[in-house]
Amino acid sequence: MQETEQKEHNIDNQDNICLKTVGLCKSYISGSEELQVLKSLDLTIEIGEFITIVGVSGVGKTTLLNLLGTLDRPTAGTVLYKDRDIFKLSDGDLAKFRNQEIGFVFQFHHLLPEFTAIENVMMPTMIAGMNKEKSIKLASELLQKVGLEGREHHKPTELSGGEQQRVAVARALINDPKVILADEPTGNLDRKTGEAIHDMIFSLNREMKKTFIIVTHNEHLAQRSDKIIGLTDGKAEVLKGD
Repeated sequence: MQETEQKEHNIDNQDNICLKTVGLCKSYISGSEELQVLKSLDLTIEIGEFITIVGVSGVGKTTLLNLLGTLDRPTAGTVLYKDRDIFKLSDGDLAKFRNQEIGFVFQFHHLLPEFTAIENVMMPTMIAGMNKEKSIKLASELLQKVGLEGREHHKPTELSGGEQQRVAVARALINDPKVILADEPTGNLDRKTGEAIHDMIFSLNREMKKTFIIVTHNEHLAQRSDKIIGLTDGKAEVLKGD
């Protein structure tokens, strides 16, 4: 009886896994030297978890995020999304996967200055070929969800730094991705504004059941997360959580 219960528990755990890395390595060639940034990383991240990645500057946090987001390919190892080995996909299929399954938020929001807030949010759906009316409806709903109702038709220069980052979060969510990756999303904001963005993304994580993986130097943000992954000398260690 006990063995059966344990087996069923393991199956449930497998069903809850959002992504895994197995033996993930990344090296760069500089002249005649090879710089090994990540060394055989094994990570397991569950659906709906809020993960923070911490470590000193230059340790490979952004490199790891770029690999998880398929913006770069590993030197060795595997990234599995629900048992799907994504780096076996062609470049075209990988770009489609990235557009549909992963949302990105960067420290510098990268909004297009000539477009309004709602147009910036709509951009990923336009790339995906979504009907324009549906795209407008979704973008409007998301801007309301991130606290920007009434600001939809303002251009980035007419928005504060915090408002611009809220637009970037809405843009990351519009294609209903499984995972949101964020690289120092509040690093360019003052403390009060940054804390408001932290509160918002935690609320979105709980409400929308999205997996958030965030690179941060902010200790307070890290301590609020479900799991903290520390990078040291190219290797990963779970500092908090299972």
